Amino acid sequence: MKQNIYDNPTFFEGYMNLRDSKMTYNDFLEQPAMKDTLPDLKGKRVMDLGCGTGGMSKYCIEMGASAVVGVDISEKMISRALVENKDENITYVCSPIEDLSFQKEPFDLIVSSLAIHYIEDYEFLIRKLHSFLKPGGLLIYSTEHPVVTARKDMKNWWQNAEGDRLHWALDHYREEGKREQHWYVDGVIKYHRTITTLVNGLTDHGFMLEKMLEPLPTKEGIDLIPSLKNEERRPSFLIIRSRKTD
Repeated sequence: MKQNIYDNPTFFEGYMNLRDSKMTYNDFLEQPAMKDTLPDLKGKRVMDLGCGTGGMSKYCIEMGASAVVGVDISEKMISRALVENKDENITYVCSPIEDLSFQKEPFDLIVSSLAIHYIEDYEFLIRKLHSFLKPGGLLIYSTEHPVVTARKDMKNWWQNAEGDRLHWALDHYREEGKREQHWYVDGVIKYHRTITTLVNGLTDHGFMLEKMLEPLPTKEGIDLIPSLKNEERRPSFLIIRSRKTD
């Protein structure tokens, strides 16, 4: 199933209002950690998988990448990227990740921010990305942490009558597969996988694991969004850096 929830007008409006606020977990948690995980980008050819409005694509160019191909299924996202983050060295491609096919020069780096948990067939994806990389190329991606996606109804915080968060409920961890939740609209689909599946899917298909991060928020983020302190109780995101070995 190729989900394109970002072109739903209601979802897109809600999501972009959130991102435009610059007061999100992406701004103070996931993106700072992703950027810290990147290698020296000077002269590198990069694919930004699930590029959204192109923020990471533009950042890679600013850090010295010679060329970036930004890929996203959403026409609305690509249209906004072409306005906000247009650059002569960035090529934006509107396509489902599952349908990608590149015959040109391979990439030094594939970076993907919070997109892989929307893809149903993880092993198929990893094999495809392996074919896009140069020998020794890097794949760096973030995903919602499996402790977040595990519980089938994805309602994890247990609260008391006053609304205080008491503890995080973890259940159904071993039961991989589709999860649905309400996020601006009903029926937003993500795919839960165990950490074992995420890691072995890489090492079984020609990648060597280099680093895993469960990022903590920046100090500025905690000052602006106090709820980010709950990242000390359970992680929202997992970041994996791996290298093509064959």
